[in-house]
Formats: sequence, structure tokens, C-alpha cells
Amino acid sequence: MRLSAEDAFGKYGDRVFAAAFNICRCREDADDVVQDTFIRYLSQDRDFGSEEHIKAWLIRTAVNRAKDLAGTYWRKHRSTWEDYMDELVFTEPEDERLFASVMDLPDRYRLAIHLFYYEDYSVREIADILGVREGTVKARLSRGRALLKKTLKEEWNDDE
Repeated sequence: MRLSAEDAFGKYGDRVFAAAFNICRCREDADDVVQDTFIRYLSQDRDFGSEEHIKAWLIRTAVNRAKDLAGTYWRKHRSTWEDYMDELVFTEPEDERLFASVMDLPDRYRLAIHLFYYEDYSVREIADILGVREGTVKARLSRGRALLKKTLKEEWNDDE
């Protein structure tokens, strides 16, 4: 199975961007990762088993490319994700606080939380995407949830 680049981008472009942004934490870098990911998709001369396989391949490629980019000198000296917050539209104030809390998590927990809750991947699929064991993913999810619970509970208590 093979989708055209336009169809693949239409279906999965936002998800690829979200995964890249989750790591890069910078819109411009995430845009570069998305572009590079779809260029790699176009240059691949392979057949995918299903649309789910295409989606997983695109996200895995974006995650790997974003990790490569995240370690560069230029990435470390760019604007932060907070600068991008002004451009985002949230329907509820709680959504903005949740997004900010997730983005404040350490990289390993943030990415696992994003793939599990926002992309609806299973623990096994996340392990395959990240190249780690399932137990590692479970631990990252558990620790990420605990950090989010603590952060959000503190914010909630401060609002009273």
C-alpha cells in the first residue's frame, strides 16, 4: 500500500508535526522535521502494509529526525515553545494549562505521554517507535503521569 504524498500529508501531517514539536519545542524546527519526513517518504521505494503502518513510519521518522535536530548547536539557541503559545488556540483555559504542563515534562516522559494520549498508540507501538522496551515505556508513562498530577494539583490549589 502506498498513499500519495498529498494524501499522506493530509491525513498525518498534523500528527507528524505534533510529534516533532513535542521533541523540538520550536515551530520552525518542527516544520523542518515535517518537511524532511515527507521528503523521505517520497524517496522511499517501498510498499507499506496498511495506512497504520504508514502513520507509524512517518511518526517514527519524525521522532528520529527531531532527536537528531534537538542535539544540534542551532537548536539549543532558538526560541522556546513558550513563544509559540501565542499562536495556539485553546477552547478551554484548562487545555492551555495541560499543554504547558505536558511541555514542561522532561523529554522522555513528554514524548511517551504525547504518543499514548494524543496519538493513541499502545505501549508496544510506542516501544517500537522509540526503540525501547515496553517496560521502559510503562515506566515513562507512569512517571510522566505522576509529574503531571503533581504539577496540575499544585496549580489547581494555587487557583483557590
